[in-house]
Amino acid sequence: MAYETIDGNKYEKELLELARAHTTGAGEGKLSKDEVADLFKSASDGQGVTDTERATLVYIRKNFEFTDAAARDFDAAFAGL
Repeated sequence: MAYETIDGNKYEKELLELARAHTTGAGEGKLSKDEVADLFKSASDGQGVTDTERATLVYIRKNFEFTDAAARDFDAAFAGL
């Protein structure tokens, strides 16, 4: 697992890159419901969601834009971790 350090905090690089890929290029620059599902699928790809993956999801929620529906899905999925 690769990591990226931002402001002294360690985050999972794969999740950050996935969020960045979904919010750059063509489109509105916001994470959609399907893209949120991709993030949670990636985060839970191992034995469970690690503390670093959890912290990365929190970082993504605070620092990326979401459609309204995607924000609701993200919050519900995160609460279920």
